[in-house]
Parts: sequence; structure tokens; C-alpha cells
Amino acid sequence: MVELTLAQALERAGQLAASGKTSEARAIYTAILKAVPDHKVAKKALAELGPKQPQAVNPSKVDQEALIALFNQGQFTQAVAQAEAMAQSFPKSFFVWNLLAAAQASLGETEKALEGFRKTIELNPNYADGHSNLGAMLVRQGKLAEAAASFKRTLQIKPDYAEAYNNLGNILKGQGKLDEALESYKRALEIKPNYPVAYNNLGNALKDQGKLDEAVASCKRALEIKPDFAEAYINLGNALKEQGKLDEAVASYKQALEIKPDYPVAYNNLGTVLTKQGKLDEAVASYKRALEIKPDYAEAHNNLGTALTEQGKLDEAVASYKRALEIKPDYPVAYNNLGTVLTKQGKLDEAVASYKRALEIKPDYAVAEAQMRHQQQHMCDFTLYTGLKEVAQRLDTSDEAIPPFIQLSWQDNAAAQLHRSQRFAKTNYPTASPAPIAKPPTVRPERLRVGYFSADFHNFPGMYLMARMLEIHNRNAFEIFAYSYGPQKNDEMRRRIRDGVDHFVDIAGQTDQSIQSQAKSDKIDIAIHRNGYTTSSRTEIFVNRLAPIQISYLGYPGSLGAEFIDYIVADPIVVPAEQRQFYSERIIYLPDTYQPTDNTRQIASINTKRAEFGLPEKGVVFCCFNNSFKISPHEFDIWMRLLSKVGGSVLWLLEGNEWAAKNLRLEAENRGINPDRLVFAKRLPQVEHLARHKHIDLFLDTFNYNAHTTASDALWAGLPVVTKAGEQFSARVAASVLDAVGLPELITASEDEYEQLAFELATKPRKLKTLKRKLAKNIASQPLFDTERYTRNFEAGLQKAYNLYFEGKRPEDIWVG
Repeated sequence: MVELTLAQALERAGQLAASGKTSEARAIYTAILKAVPDHKVAKKALAELGPKQPQAVNPSKVDQEALIALFNQGQFTQAVAQAEAMAQSFPKSFFVWNLLAAAQASLGETEKALEGFRKTIELNPNYADGHSNLGAMLVRQGKLAEAAASFKRTLQIKPDYAEAYNNLGNILKGQGKLDEALESYKRALEIKPNYPVAYNNLGNALKDQGKLDEAVASCKRALEIKPDFAEAYINLGNALKEQGKLDEAVASYKQALEIKPDYPVAYNNLGTVLTKQGKLDEAVASYKRALEIKPDYAEAHNNLGTALTEQGKLDEAVASYKRALEIKPDYPVAYNNLGTVLTKQGKLDEAVASYKRALEIKPDYAVAEAQMRHQQQHMCDFTLYTGLKEVAQRLDTSDEAIPPFIQLSWQDNAAAQLHRSQRFAKTNYPTASPAPIAKPPTVRPERLRVGYFSADFHNFPGMYLMARMLEIHNRNAFEIFAYSYGPQKNDEMRRRIRDGVDHFVDIAGQTDQSIQSQAKSDKIDIAIHRNGYTTSSRTEIFVNRLAPIQISYLGYPGSLGAEFIDYIVADPIVVPAEQRQFYSERIIYLPDTYQPTDNTRQIASINTKRAEFGLPEKGVVFCCFNNSFKISPHEFDIWMRLLSKVGGSVLWLLEGNEWAAKNLRLEAENRGINPDRLVFAKRLPQVEHLARHKHIDLFLDTFNYNAHTTASDALWAGLPVVTKAGEQFSARVAASVLDAVGLPELITASEDEYEQLAFELATKPRKLKTLKRKLAKNIASQPLFDTERYTRNFEAGLQKAYNLYFEGKRPEDIWVG
């Protein structure tokens, strides 16, 4: 650099001052005075320039407004460029850094936005908007604790910041702190009474607390303030769905779509209600529309899988669940649902693996754990029983409602089973307080209209029991309706039932409301729920009442724990006095047994030999034709000891699946028994299945979940059944039918007694032969197989239940005979 003389420097400074460049002129005069402190000309010139003006921190008001306009117009790329240029000139402008970060956030540049908001706060620690914006970015990253701290700091600076209270409420809700979230939303609304977003969020939190009426009111208030608030229509629909008001929920989702036609969440949620209504084609279409708009919408892929499962399109359902998992690999619900479909496909090992993966992601996923263990039961994987009691107790404290049927075979505990049913009913049917019952007619009808509702009007074990009863109902006193919501089969039993009732109504695929309308149109007096909590059940159709009297019958061996079910059909053995308290329903006690039978069932007249079934021609044949999930180590240990003590004996089991056979043979070998002594029976037509019982010496029952139809099968075929009477309904059924056929001596009270009796009968052929002769005689003389007697008793129970209603009385326990 060329050095200037003193005279040149003074001349240069004067030129700069004359052209308005005072800062540069001042710098030269200051340098001269530093070199020559008493230079009079420089002092005078510096004084004439006036005091030094501070450098501007923020751009001009015009420039600020231009930047804000770019942001508000959604021109975020241009806003970022303009703000970055301004930041060069005004590096200490918190306004510029805040707008720069906001524009970067809108472009999805999260890390840059976080840096910008932090710079904003650094420049102005008391800038409430900066703290609020930083909190919003931290929420995006899932750093909820840090975000909450930012919003709390915002409120320290600006206590009347309604938006910060709303955002803090969202974080608290996400953390499961619903009470605190509600307070935060309410505080926002105190500050800003017409704040629709806060009303919407408040409604969502109230829904999660189960305060559905308040949730609906809050969402509706949001819509009064902002009628085009599509998100509020979504949350309103969600609350209405929880209330069971499905038609209103559908209308709400459709309103959201009118406002926002390309709203994938609305299509997805609409699909869930349509699925629940049984409108599966419409539901599938709705999910697919959501996926057209948002192809990576994992939840919609998952829900589509559920609808496809309901349609029976299992391969397509699997593909949907797998697509959901490709998009969202840590999605436990999709793994659980995939496990359910794989179970339906018979791929039990893959199903168990899918449930396990769900549990790896979400260790407290109670439903997935229960389903996994249930499939392990079907596979006879005895490792599941390690600590099962503790597992059951832990799952019972979960917020999730596990299908009660799963745990019937886990333990014999009537109190626990009632608790599980009540929790399941409360969770799945939240509006299931006693629905209004129609006033009794002034004139008692001559014929009561009885509707049996079932998914199983085809070749199914329960139908083999009750078909004859349906045929011989007293048509002078009853008009019988069979409502089928199961698969449309055309097998022998379906034809028989269709011909045996007055009205066979196929309601498969109909909505709950449609079925309820059908029942009211048919003027049903008594609605019988034949499925209970078993597979393919539609318990929800009973919530708003199909008839003044609703009865649980035959399908589910236990209490449904639901206030909308008035009665359960039982007998004094399956529900003894000491267990009465564990049934929420009133009980219709039949005098002999609760279980119907068909005394016209045919047994094939075929000349078969043991060898044709893989059985030894000599030696004792024990059997248990119960489903594999009922077999636990408790029974199996006894069975293996019997095989070890009774030389040449074998155990004949029903062939369920490949894993059960493999595992049971391995368990036998581990107990020192040749696995070849376990023989597995293939499934046969009913008449042939009954015929092969003649090759068996003794039927050995399971404990927690007895033989039900299989016990009746065995006794009808002349085969004695040894059982242990337990505590809960499912553990006392075999005792009921044995008592009704006049063989109480085959009912034991402990595992030791059970084993001793089985051993005695297996090793004393004369005693066993005498017992079989007694059974053969009792088949014709005892109540169990007197279908006419049973039907008259059952009808008497129905009449008494109706009489109480007709007289304006509440349901009460009924004793018949």
C-alpha cells in the first residue's frame, strides 16, 4: 500500500467528507490525530463531522416488510436468499435470523433452522417468538423435553402467549400427560377465547381421556369459530367413532374432504369406520385413495391390510402389511396384524416371529404378546408356560384389552376371566352402558320371536350340538330366526339349519346399523349371541340392542362382562354357587346341562381296523381329540406317566398342525417315552370321526379348557371321558355333560385323582367294560341325549326371561325345572 503524506491524507479525508463518506473520512482524521495529537486542522475537521453515528442493527422498515412479504407468499427459497444477504449486512439482527430460520424450516432444512433460531435467541434472549419457534423445531425432531423447556421459557417472557400454551399442550399430550395437556389448552383458551386450534387439540385430548361428550363439544366449538377447519372435522369424526356414532363419523370425515379434497388422513380415517360398518369395498377404495395421494402412508397400508383380511384376501393383506413395514420398519401394529393374517394362513411359525418382532419394538405390547403365546399354544411350544402366571398378571394390568378367549386356556380362574371380559367390553364397546330397552307390549305375543345370531351356521362343532334343537322348537310358542354373518357356505349343516328354522337371514357384510334395523323390523323379542368372544364374533351389533332380551349362549364358555348382555345360559355344575359372583349376566340355570345335543346324529357303519389309523391292534388306546391349544404340560406330564405305566399303550391326538405334532413328540421323548407312541388323527367327516371312537379305550380330558363338543362326541360314540372339574366355566363343561349322562364317577377333583382313575380304568379291563355298558344304557335313558327334554327346558328359560320383561321387572337369575 502506498503511504500518504500528511497533506495528502488531509486532502483525501476532505474529499471523502464532501462526498458523504463520513465514516471513512473520520477514520483518516482519527489516524492523523493518533500520529499528531495536536493537529489543529484535523481536530477541527473531525469536530465538523459531528459525533459518530451507531451502525444500524436491523435493515430498514421497507426491507423488513419486503422480506416478510416473501415469507407470507410462500416464496421460501427467495426469502432464504434475501435473508442470508441481509444477515451479511446486519449480522446482529435477531429479526433477520428469525425470518431466515423460519424460511429454512418451511423448506424442511431442520438443522439450519435450529441453528438460526438459536442464533436469534443468542442475539435477543428475551425474544419470545424465537423461543417458541425453537420449540416447534425441537418437536419436529422428537426432542419433546427440550421443546417443552423452550415453550416454558416463552411463557416466562410472555405469559399471555396463547400459541405457546397450545404447543406445550401438544407436547404434554404426546408424553401421555393428559391432565397437564388439558390445563395447557384451557389456559390458551382463557387468553384467546376464539382460538379454534386450541379447541381442536383440547377435543383430541379429551377423546384420549375417554371424555367423548366433552371432546365432541370442543371440536364443534372449533368448527363454530372456523367452519372450514378440516382437521377439526377429522377429530370430531374420531370422537364420534369412539362413541359408536359411525354414520355421524362418516359424515364428519366427508365434510373434511369437501374442504380439503386431497386429505389422505381423512380418507384413511373414513376407511376405518367403513371397515367397522362392514362396508369393506368402500373401505378398501377409501384407503387406496389415501395411498394415491400419499403413497408412503404406512398407516393407510396397514389399515388396507385389515380390510383385505376381513374380505378374506389374505395374500393381498400380507402384501399391504409388508409395504407398511417397508415404509415404517419400527411399526409394531403392522407386525401384530401381519401375525394375525399369517395365523389365518396356517403359517404359525411366521406368525410367532411377526409377533416377536412387534414386541422387540414395543416390549409392553400386551395384545401382541397374548397372540404370540396363543399361537405357541396351538404349536404346543411348552416354553411359553415358563412364568405364564406372572405374564398373565402383568398383561391384566395393561391398558390394552386382550381378547378374553385367548386366556381361557392359560389359567383356571373365574375372577380373572371376568375381569378380562369386563375390560374388553369397556374398551371395545365404550358406550355400552345399558341401552334403553323398549317398553313391554300391552298384549303378550302368542309366539316369541327368537333370533339366533352366529358366524357358524355351517359344518361347525357348535352346530352339531344345536341343529336338532333348532328343528324341534315349539312352533306354537316360538318363531325362530337364524341370522348368519359368517361365510356363505353351502354344506350339509348349512342346508339343514336353513330348512330347520322359520327364517334364515344372511346378514354377512351388512353394517351394524343395518342388522339392528333388520332385527327391529323382524320384531325380535329375544336375541341370542351364539359366538360371544370367539373368532368372527360381532358382539358390537348387540350394543344398541337387537331385542329387549339378549342372551349369551353356548359359544363362549364364560361371562362376557358386558352390560348389554342380560343373561347367560348355564347349569349348576358349570356355574356352581361359589362361582356365581364372577358372571356379570343374570343366569338361566338349566336343570341337567347347559349343552344341547342331537340325538339323531349318525355314526358311520364302516368296518375299520385300528391299523388303518396307525394304532396297535392290541394295547390300550388313550385319546384326546381336543384342539392342541388346550394341551398344557400339566395334562401332558400325566399322559406320559400313564404311557410309561401302561405297557403297549398309545395316545391318539387330533392332528392340528405340523408344529404341534413335532413338539409333542419331542416332549414325549424328553419324558422318556418313545415318540412313536403318539399317534395323530387326521380330520374326517363327522360321521366317520364318530365311528373311529370305537377303537379307543379312554378319552383323557384337558384341564383349563375341557372337551366341549368333543366330550359330547365321545360319549355319543360310547367312549368314557375322564375329566377334572376346575373352577371356571370352561374347566367344568365335561363335568356337566358327564353328570347329565349319569357318569359322575368319571369326574375328578384333582390331578392326582384324575391320574389314578385313568390308570385304574386302563389296567382293569372289566371295570372299563362295565363302565362302557353303563354309558351305552345311559345314552338312551339319561338327560344328556334327550334333545326333546333339553329343548323344552331351554324354551322354559326363554319364556321365564320374557315374562320378567313383560311384567316390567329387571332380569334376575332363572331356575328351570
